Amino acid sequence: MTTETPLENPRSRTALFAATPKGAAVCRRLARRQLTHWGLDSTHTEPFHCALLIVTELAANAITHGRVPGRGFELHLSLTTSVRRGTTLRIEISDPRGDRLPVLPTVHTPSAQTGRGLTLIDALSHRWGTIPRHPNSKTVWAELDLVAPDVPDAP
Repeated sequence: MTTETPLENPRSRTALFAATPKGAAVCRRLARRQLTHWGLDSTHTEPFHCALLIVTELAANAITHGRVPGRGFELHLSLTTSVRRGTTLRIEISDPRGDRLPVLPTVHTPSAQTGRGLTLIDALSHRWGTIPRHPNSKTVWAELDLVAPDVPDAP
């Protein structure tokens, strides 16, 4: 079992949103502001845009497939630095539908209007997955490696 040893405390932000299209839009705006506050918009422009797209897709999935009337979804962003991975941005969206786990589609219908969100997340992130949360909830997460660890080349 490998244990990550952070070099510094992670910077993180958590917020709750209504499981509505407006809630998803507010989630994206908050993520944009937080990533900008951390300086990712100017220092890591490609990961910044990838992160916003991942937040958008995960939030859309939460309001479409993870919605329970009267309950919202949660966004958690964290920025950590470790010896093994360097600097990593982790994006998590939690929703109250633990019984509906995301599945990466293997075949796409060219004319389909939906169903490509997880394919985008898979292509844009370095890692992604799900974690059971509470008795009936789940968290879908994705990670972007922003800065590679400073490891000397092998001789």
